Amino acid sequence: MTHQNRFPVSTDLASEEEWTKSSYSSQDNGNCVETTVNSAAITESGLVGVRDSKAKGGPALAFTHAAWTGFVGLLHSGEGDFGVVD
Repeated sequence: MTHQNRFPVSTDLASEEEWTKSSYSSQDNGNCVETTVNSAAITESGLVGVRDSKAKGGPALAFTHAAWTGFVGLLHSGEGDFGVVD
């Protein structure tokens, strides 16, 4: 099922057990992101799911594994300027 017939919902991409909270997310249930990057669901769909942990049944972003790996690599390299303010 898709959200408003346009966006995949998190259960389209992986079961609830396959979502993992980012180690960089706040632990006080504030700004939290969950992914399926370590899930077996990637093998089946070829996609990495990303969702807001406060909206578990809501829409999710879906990236190819290569796109997600490239994005994370850019973040780790420190070369991307994303306008993030500490």
